[in-house]
Amino acid sequence: MIKKFDTDESVRRWDTFADKYAENHTEQGDLHKKVLLNPTLLNLIGDVTNKHILDAGCGEGYLSRMLAQSGANVTAVDYSKRMLEIAKTRTSNELQIHYQHGNCENLNHLTNESFDLIVSNMVIQDLADFEKAFQEMYRLLKKDGSFIFSILHPCFITPESGWEKSINGEKLHWNVDNYFYEGVYEQRYGDKENMLLFHRTLTSYIKVLLQTGFVLESLIEPTPNEEMLEKRPSFRDDFRSPNFIVFKVRK
Repeated sequence: MIKKFDTDESVRRWDTFADKYAENHTEQGDLHKKVLLNPTLLNLIGDVTNKHILDAGCGEGYLSRMLAQSGANVTAVDYSKRMLEIAKTRTSNELQIHYQHGNCENLNHLTNESFDLIVSNMVIQDLADFEKAFQEMYRLLKKDGSFIFSILHPCFITPESGWEKSINGEKLHWNVDNYFYEGVYEQRYGDKENMLLFHRTLTSYIKVLLQTGFVLESLIEPTPNEEMLEKRPSFRDDFRSPNFIVFKVRK
């Protein structure tokens, strides 16, 4: 665990990771998004026809494209300029997506109460100051608008978590340690620099959401459906320990 890095360093690393990351993403995202996150997110999002939606931390843009194809007017921001370049090349001109460079901790170029819905898919754990990000989401939402976001599950994905295996490589159980550590740590990603992640407790997330003014409407730990399990049996491990958690809150 380390404590000296901030969001600027995370941005630099994401610019480095962007091309490798995008290689693993199809029009439905990577495998974990397709199997676990997309069904949950899309169910919570519902009908988006003619809605103004902010994709806060759009990455290579797959979710923005899915929402725009369903009739939404999408503003997509990301703090990685390289990621935005990739997103633009993957987006056809007829889709209503407005890509902008911006850090979710400070989106002052966007107008107050301008979005019906904000979605942030696997982004908040990449930000050093999640409190500022939540405040920005609250500012940008219209009254009664919803903020839906997914993150690594803070109770099970910690700086010292991982499978305990037998001498033969069998997965015995999932180890969790240092849960109450709040700060930055590194996670291996490919053959380049490590990814930076910012861990907080579940209590901290919920406390800050409520203090910001949000009303908690839904909390889901995604699991694969039977159809997906038949195609991808390895995802049965997600019934042993969840990787992700999805929040839906309302202004």
